[in-house]
Amino acid sequence: MTDQLLSSSWAMRRNISIGAGQDTSMDPDMSRFPKPLRNVAATVSIVIMIVGVIGNLLTIVALLKYPKVRNVAAAFIVSLCVADFVFCSLVLPFDSMRFIDVSWAHVSFLCSLVPFLRYGNTGVSLLFVGAITINRYIMIAHHSIYAKVYKKHWIALMLLFCVVFSYGMQIPTLLGSWGQFDYDPNLETCSIVPDANGRSPKTFLFVTGFFIPCIVIVACYAKIFWVVHKSEKRMRQHTQPQQTQHQPAMQQIKSPYSPARPESTQREIKKGRSEWRITKMVLAIFLGFLACYLPITIVKIADPEVRNPAFHVIGYLLLYVASCVNPIIYVIMNKQYRQAYAGVISCSRLRASLTPHGSSAPGHNNNYPHQDNSKDLNKTMVSTVSIGMNSIKDDFI
Repeated sequence: MTDQLLSSSWAMRRNISIGAGQDTSMDPDMSRFPKPLRNVAATVSIVIMIVGVIGNLLTIVALLKYPKVRNVAAAFIVSLCVADFVFCSLVLPFDSMRFIDVSWAHVSFLCSLVPFLRYGNTGVSLLFVGAITINRYIMIAHHSIYAKVYKKHWIALMLLFCVVFSYGMQIPTLLGSWGQFDYDPNLETCSIVPDANGRSPKTFLFVTGFFIPCIVIVACYAKIFWVVHKSEKRMRQHTQPQQTQHQPAMQQIKSPYSPARPESTQREIKKGRSEWRITKMVLAIFLGFLACYLPITIVKIADPEVRNPAFHVIGYLLLYVASCVNPIIYVIMNKQYRQAYAGVISCSRLRASLTPHGSSAPGHNNNYPHQDNSKDLNKTMVSTVSIGMNSIKDDFI
């Protein structure tokens, strides 16, 4: 009831001003968003923008500079970081400013470009996450075709498709034939608004650019964890009856660094574990993406008239967080990425904190020559299980 009264009061004040011949559509004093809320939102947005620009740029340099982390997954992750960097550097400055002064919306070019990039980068980011998830799925569930599918030219076409598809869906809106990019007085920023015929592509963009990719990602991860769970279950069933009689084989499975195990087998198990960590990291990226984008989607559907401005501001801030959270996930969940970051950062103390146990950054360890992992046949958790199974069979022979 209170929200309705506030909304009605705001509408009455705006109508009175319009009747007096004043243009209040972009007047901060007539905003339905309280000034303290707008100041806090602008400050937080600027902080997110700075963190996003630095974090994504650091990730791009780290992954391109060090061969140890340069593999197929890294190609998609670098592309995701580029999309987030573009969002932080080209979209967030205007979205931060709009909480205080939205005068830039008077420029029709900017009022079309900013939402075009905002919606386009949202779609591109989710499609890149989906592409990485499909990469993990094929590697684990259909490993026999992995090397054929993920050749350099196919990877380039996949990345190009994600960009063209996401931005291509907005071309009719950009031309004004299906909705249009213009100032939305309810949101008090430039966005997609209905065209002269009352048509808007927002529902279509939500279904094709958000809902369907999310379903594909969830389905792929369900299959991934089912395959891994089934393989681990088979290994436990096979090894438990011979636990006492064949203890050396069990020790080989539990300790991939055992001297009895050939060096090549140790490398395969290490690769498998590394790939499995990347798979879990990609899952964390998707869950973070979902947590950041779902709230604003729900708020816009449940409150199209913006009767609860605070919920909209929180939703927008979470949307902005999505552009800077991925580098944080990389640092937390992947040791090789931490080492790559440490190699880029010149401060020795910071390198020591990012690199556990004082290990050197990639490119500084002379004991192990670097290899381009994109040329190797990637192994997975399923490969680790198979290696363990083969070790047990060798003990029977």
